Formats: sequence, structure tokens, C-alpha cells
Amino acid sequence: MRLLHTSDWHLGHTLYDVSREAEHAAFLDWLLVTLEAQSVDALLVAGDIFDTANPSAEAQAAWYHFIARARGKLPGLEVVVIGGNHDSAARLDAPDPLFAALKVRVVGGLPRARGTLDFERLLVPLHDSRGKVKAWVAAVPYLRPADLPLVRTEGDRLVDGVREVYGLTLEAARRLRQAGQALVAMGHCYMVGTEVSLLSERKILGGNQHALPVDLFPEDVAYAALGHLHKAQRVGGREGVRYSGSPIPLSLSEAHYRHQVLLVELEGEALGSVRPLSVPRTADMLRVPERDAAPLEDVLAKLAELPELDKDTPEQARPYLEVCVSLPRPEPSLRRKVEAVLEGKAARLVKLTPSYTGTGLVLAETQAGLSLRDRTPEDVFKARYARDYQEPMAPELLEAFHTLLTQVQEDAS
Repeated sequence: MRLLHTSDWHLGHTLYDVSREAEHAAFLDWLLVTLEAQSVDALLVAGDIFDTANPSAEAQAAWYHFIARARGKLPGLEVVVIGGNHDSAARLDAPDPLFAALKVRVVGGLPRARGTLDFERLLVPLHDSRGKVKAWVAAVPYLRPADLPLVRTEGDRLVDGVREVYGLTLEAARRLRQAGQALVAMGHCYMVGTEVSLLSERKILGGNQHALPVDLFPEDVAYAALGHLHKAQRVGGREGVRYSGSPIPLSLSEAHYRHQVLLVELEGEALGSVRPLSVPRTADMLRVPERDAAPLEDVLAKLAELPELDKDTPEQARPYLEVCVSLPRPEPSLRRKVEAVLEGKAARLVKLTPSYTGTGLVLAETQAGLSLRDRTPEDVFKARYARDYQEPMAPELLEAFHTLLTQVQEDAS
């Protein structure tokens, strides 16, 4: 049986107010082609369909349009989706009657029936092309602290609560499956020993100190399809416990990630293979300079070397650009100078990052022992300047400060 594991689409995402709608549309088009070309039996989406709990109409339309196209193009494809920490559980669960008729199982929030876990919704049978059950999926969505049972433990209450939810769900799956059927788990969580993207991933389940151990998924789990971390990676060195990562970079810091989906082969009850399929990137991400920051003159020279804009290039295909400038002195016209050099260039400036070269010291750390009452306004102004800038203050700037200070003092008298 062949599965395709993806997660963290974040439909509706913007990067510094720039819409990612075109990039998401290109990914969903590619995904449909890939599902057909690879003869995939089931698509597993491990959470964070949307970027926010209240997604835009365009983001919701992209989601529903994808499901409709997938059902029309691939009538035998089974789809299993769980909610993530960015998703609204209620919003994902609302279309369940319609989705159920389309062989799409969406588990937005942890379902309960008569006070206990609703295994009828949490457990999903997967069928091959001949209609035979080949695997059972324990589709556990993102677990909020309120979802967890109160367990008596000497350890971490949150971790042990998650362990109990997964344990009960997997045990219920074991009671249903027959010989030759694989056991698959899904989760949207943070695992021990993994690498996070700090600029785009929220801390979950009380923070990273509550990271979950890999033995949450016993050895009889053939594959665990995880979501939440945007960098594709194995967990605990296990081939069958994986984050697929996000299909597009969701912050500038993720530009070097390999964005992919995972093609999973099940052989009976066991894992056969896992093969990453790289997602084509429709818009590059550039940084000038490539590392750290550089003086303004050097940065402007590098920007001048960037390719010119081809008039046939659509706006959404132009590279994103971050510019990092070290500032030993104030540069009031910094943005104007950068934008002037970029006129007619292909790159889109989305972030201009100043890197200050001063001491970085706050006022209390300069001339320790002096209170604010013992400092003159000029002392405070000079200390504030030195915090950011390495070069001495220009006499003209100090003169302008004294002019302003005199005006304030005269107005107050």
C-alpha cells in the first residue's frame, strides 16, 4: 500500500504582508499530479491546513477546491486529515457529513462520545485499489491541555496525558486490525530531539520542555506521520517516525530547508520504504549578504549585481529578498538608498534588517552606580547612541539634540 504524508500547509499565510496564495496554488496543483503519477492509495495531512483559526475566504476556497479536484481526478484516493495547533478544530470538523460521503476523514479536534474517546472517528481503515483493508490509521489531532485526561503520575502530567490518549487509541486499533494489516499513527506535536523553526512555529503543549518521547509510538506502529515542525526530519533515528515538513518555506529562516512530501510504502504490517519527493519552489528566497551583515556600501554593491527584472516574470514568481546592513552610524536614508538600487531588479524587498554595532549596553550598565537623577540629559542621549552605534557621535547630531532640549526646557518653564 502506498501513502503520501504531508503537513503544515498553512493556507492563507503571508510573509511580511505578501500573500503566498500563488505558491500554495502551485503546490496543490503539483500535489494532485504527484498523487496520480505515484499511484497513491491514501493521502495523510498531519495538521495546520490553515495558518490561522479564522482563515480567509480565499484560503478556505483553496482547501475545498483541492478536495473537490482530488475526488474528481482520483476517485479511489482516501484522505485522512488531522487538525493542528494553527487550525480551528470546530471549523475543520464542520463539513464532516459532506466529507464522509467523499471518503475524506477530517479529525479537527479530539472527538469524544458519551465521555470517552470516540474511536469510530479516531480510527480510519485504509483500503487498497481492490477495496481490501490494508492499514488502520490512529488519527490523533493536536492535543490541547484541556483534551488530556487527569492522570496520576510522578512524571510530567502533560506528557503522560498525551501518552494515555495515544495508548488507548492504538490499543483500540489493534483490536480492529487483522493479520497483514499495518498500524499507522498520525499526530501534530513536538517530539524530543527535533529541530524547530523559531520564527514560524508556535510553542505547543505548554512549551518545548514538554517534548514527547519517541516511544509514544511502539515498534508495532509501521509509520507515524507527524506535523508541526517545518523542517523534514526523522525522530529518534527511526525511519518510520517522521515529520514531512512544510511544502513551502514559511519564514525567511526556512529558505535552506528541503521542502518535500513523503511517499511511504507499506508491505503487509511493516514499513517497506520512505521516499522524499521535493516540492518545486516557485519563488526563491535571497539574503544579501548571504550571512551576517555587511556595511551599507558593500550591500549596495551586491544589490546592484542582482538580476534585472524580466517583464514577463509574474509578480508572484519574483524572489523574496532580505537585506542585512551593519550600521556603525545612523543612516536616516537607509531604506531609500536600498530601494533606489533595487529599482528594476527582479527581487522583492520584504525585510530590511539593520545590525547595530554599538555596545548593546542598557543605561543601567553604563557607569554603574549612577542613578538617573545623577545623569544629565546629554549623558543619557550619548549612552543611548553608544548602545547602537560604534562610531563617535557627529557634532551636528549633538548640536541638534541640545537645540531640541533647550526648546523643551523653555516650553516647560
